[in-house]
Amino acid sequence: MSDTERTASDADAWEKACAEDLAAEQARRRARYGEGTAEPGSAAEELRKLMDAVAEKLSSFQAPIAGAAAQGAVQHFVEQAKAAVEPVIERNPEVFDHLANAGSELLAAYRSAVSGHERRWTAGPDAACPQDRPGEKPEGTGPGEHIDLD
Repeated sequence: MSDTERTASDADAWEKACAEDLAAEQARRRARYGEGTAEPGSAAEELRKLMDAVAEKLSSFQAPIAGAAAQGAVQHFVEQAKAAVEPVIERNPEVFDHLANAGSELLAAYRSAVSGHERRWTAGPDAACPQDRPGEKPEGTGPGEHIDLD
């Protein structure tokens, strides 16, 4: 078996093992959480769920040192935050979807910008940077552009 055939069969075996692991994990989650586990909702629904979970967690804290005054202040803060955010969610639920999508796009742009640098950083001390070699431009940049994120 040649190295190319071995590499291809190794990749196929790895892909098959990953698919099996994913299927087993999905089956485990279905068994644990039930078949009807809800998929994530819109960004507005998820924000509402997050606010409810945070409010529930904050109100469940028992602070014997701080006492009732601190508990009342926390509860007041949570109610104010809900009162401020809830109308925005009601009037403009699609805004949160757009913000979530924008965040994903920004993350993809960042990853694209630093992928070449990451390869050089992880290549080790013997690998020379393209800017250290005369006549070569850094990987992942356009003509005449050099992105330096250091």
